[in-house]
Amino acid sequence: REDHLAFSTCRSTWSWTKEMSGSITYNGHHLNEFVPQRTSAYVSQQDWHASEMTVRETLEFAGRCQGVGIKYDMLVELLRREKNAGIKPDEDLDVFMKALALEGRQTSLVAEYVMKILGLDICADTIVGDEMVKGISGGQKKRLTTGELLVGSARVLFMDEISTGLDSATTYQIIKYLRDSTHALDGTTIISLLQPAPETYELFDDVILISEGQIVYQGPREYAADFFAAMGFRCPERKNVADFLQEVLSKKDQQQYWCQYDYPYQFVSVTKFAEAFKTFVIGKRLHEDLDRPYNRKHNHPAALSTSNYGVKRLEILKSNFQWQRLLMKRNSFIYVFKFIQLLLVALITMTVFFRTTMHHDSVDDGIIYLGALYFAIVMILFNGFTEVSMLVAKLPVLYKHRDLHFYPPWAFTLPSWLLSIPTSLIESGMWTLVTYYVVGYDPQFTRFLGQFLLLFFLHQTSLALFRVMASLGRNMIVANTFGSFALLVVMILGGFIITKESIPVWWIWGYWISPMMYAQNAISVNEFH
Repeated sequence: REDHLAFSTCRSTWSWTKEMSGSITYNGHHLNEFVPQRTSAYVSQQDWHASEMTVRETLEFAGRCQGVGIKYDMLVELLRREKNAGIKPDEDLDVFMKALALEGRQTSLVAEYVMKILGLDICADTIVGDEMVKGISGGQKKRLTTGELLVGSARVLFMDEISTGLDSATTYQIIKYLRDSTHALDGTTIISLLQPAPETYELFDDVILISEGQIVYQGPREYAADFFAAMGFRCPERKNVADFLQEVLSKKDQQQYWCQYDYPYQFVSVTKFAEAFKTFVIGKRLHEDLDRPYNRKHNHPAALSTSNYGVKRLEILKSNFQWQRLLMKRNSFIYVFKFIQLLLVALITMTVFFRTTMHHDSVDDGIIYLGALYFAIVMILFNGFTEVSMLVAKLPVLYKHRDLHFYPPWAFTLPSWLLSIPTSLIESGMWTLVTYYVVGYDPQFTRFLGQFLLLFFLHQTSLALFRVMASLGRNMIVANTFGSFALLVVMILGGFIITKESIPVWWIWGYWISPMMYAQNAISVNEFH
């Protein structure tokens, strides 16, 4: 159903069932005939956003990932109907619909319009922020979460208690914006709210009242109180109707609303309410509508999404590359700090293993060189540990984008790997340049180049290892524990601290999977062979 804003209120919405079966259709189409995840969208209570980005950048990125897709077909159909009916379109809506289908700057225009209708234009260039960085307010984050999906092509929005943590005035503004956009764009929005204020409740078109797994009422908002009045329960004049709908189903609060004083009060269970609703005029009309199959010929092809993603793979990859490059730029302090830290350690290493104190006379001298090489490997390996905290902070946003079909996981991973190459080149190059000739390694340039490449590949391996640990842990504490354990296994079983012959048989697998073993052997061959 289009042009529809529904309010859902629930009390104990779970029930025990042995078996559930049936089929679900939308506009007469089964769920395997289109992509429900792009036709509809779920707005969670959690406001997960990249804290380093501004409101405008967040909405533009969401628009680039979701694409304008079906909006061009919708525009053609809208213009055809307006022409046939002789209707002059609303100016703002006309600009918005045409902006959706324009080539080039369509995403920016859509983002600007959504910011306007959600009241985010006043903070468009403010970063989102988090617990550590000051950004936009909680209410603005709620609007931004909604705006991310309004810029896309989803025709149905399911919103789960979006008023959590907001005051009544902010909730009213958000619902008002949603009502206006739902009516303007002929969409469907279903929202569950926690104790909405009377003025907020009045904004809704329909009410869905669910209790104990049964639908007690589903229909126009203005007839909800009439249904319960017919059952003998009247809502007081100054009582919030939303609160009344919840309390009238409660055994503890129901009696106070009994209005048929000529008859003794008896508790009316949820099951009796649900059965009575089927005989109520609204319930009869609802069941008649549901019993009559929807003629799929009346459905416009543009109303359903048939592709998994809104734009082509190359566009998705390009958008992700620009997004991660922006995040990398905003986090430049972390990378600069890592470079300076590694440079300081390299300078200390250079003075400890100074070439005037390093000799080539015996095997013991070679062991000292081997220790210097081992220290270089350990430093490069440890320098990738920061990836754990950085990726764990991004994971909620990544999983949200993945579930909403913004982009596939590989579209995030590939740019992340490409952008890590320059940092690996800088860190491994800095270490090699500062320490190689001062320590007194083999002066051949090919050996110098070999050590540089080995440290580069080791740094790439380190980044990949700790990203895997962060992905498996999904939590800072768990990921750090996994990362520390991985480092322990990699270092102890790498063949330097304990030789291969001394490793127990049941631990020998750790020797063969340790990247440190391969790096140690390769860099030793490069220097001593």
